[in-house]
Amino acid sequence: MFIEKCHNFHDFRRLAKAKLPSPIFNYIDGAADDEITYRRNTRSFDDCDLVPNVLAGVEEVDTSVTVMGQRLEVPFYCSPTALQRLFHHEGERAVAAASEKYGTMFGVSSLGTVSLREVRKHKNPQAYQFYFHKDRGLNRAMMEDAKDAGVNIMMLTVDSITGGNRERDLRTGFSIPFKLNLNGISQFLMKPMWGLNYLTHEKFKLPQLDNHLDMGNAVVSISQYLTEMLDPALNWQDVEEMVKYWDGEFCLKGIMSVDDAKKAVDIGCTGIVISNHGGRQLDGSRSPFDQLQEIINAVGDKIDILMDSGVQRGTHVLKALSLGAKAVGIGRYYLFPLAAAGQNGVERALELMRAEIIRDMRLMGCKSVSELSPENLRHRVK
Repeated sequence: MFIEKCHNFHDFRRLAKAKLPSPIFNYIDGAADDEITYRRNTRSFDDCDLVPNVLAGVEEVDTSVTVMGQRLEVPFYCSPTALQRLFHHEGERAVAAASEKYGTMFGVSSLGTVSLREVRKHKNPQAYQFYFHKDRGLNRAMMEDAKDAGVNIMMLTVDSITGGNRERDLRTGFSIPFKLNLNGISQFLMKPMWGLNYLTHEKFKLPQLDNHLDMGNAVVSISQYLTEMLDPALNWQDVEEMVKYWDGEFCLKGIMSVDDAKKAVDIGCTGIVISNHGGRQLDGSRSPFDQLQEIINAVGDKIDILMDSGVQRGTHVLKALSLGAKAVGIGRYYLFPLAAAGQNGVERALELMRAEIIRDMRLMGCKSVSELSPENLRHRVK
């Protein structure tokens, strides 16, 4: 299969699976424990139906939205994800260029494999996904780096104060640096082209951390980083101090309860992302789409609300927007095409999502995102 023959999320996933060594594919595809939340994230959209209006004269469709002061030409953005050059040698460079082409926001992870400054050459809005460390001086230094790079939005991840139990990685022995078991090694040998690309391109690194921690020399593994260096004692006072220090657009990623959404408003955050980390942290947690309306009803007029996790279709985006989300984040939806074909793959995925949204808005009888509302939806009675 070629990337041009991919027409949806499942096609991209199959192509990525064919190209990636199994440990890396399963790192992207896997989630926590029994992966119940991972599956529910997408299925939750099936319990809500769209109700279209017809004969609305929809010739032109405006898909633009404004999120925390940033104009996006489409109502979805590329959520920050770690280790992208592990999936394809272009990594964040491909995603940044593709998201710029489509006029949308790109998130860079603290565990990103290309520097903030390099991807900042692209002019589309940029968010920096930040992990809170036990070392407060390190937090300040990394925030200063982000300011100097011209980051538009600080996006603090609050649902990952320790790593989730990702059993697929345990079975394959996946880790960074690589410490594979025999089965994992054999899976790499079965996909020699990945290994060739990995070895013939620039050395794998984590530039957001390399200036501050000895990550490149394998002194600290990713699992150690998540479990030993991040601060499980992170609290609302810590975040409030960060908000004041940043003094700009500040978003909390991983909010799931109404009480936490209200606290985010109280401490001066300008946005929240309703998210369960794609099901990769707390298995059995509620899906973001199931929780969206409750949070919108509570604070939707006080703060910009985004959501991610489980989004695979344009109709998923429209359902979230109809409830009041400002924009919707995609993760695996662009990671699989990145792994399959680099920048061409990401562009293919973003174009399909954009085309789906335009087509579906026409079918809904909506000329702009602002015309979407809860009146367009009916939730099924179980």
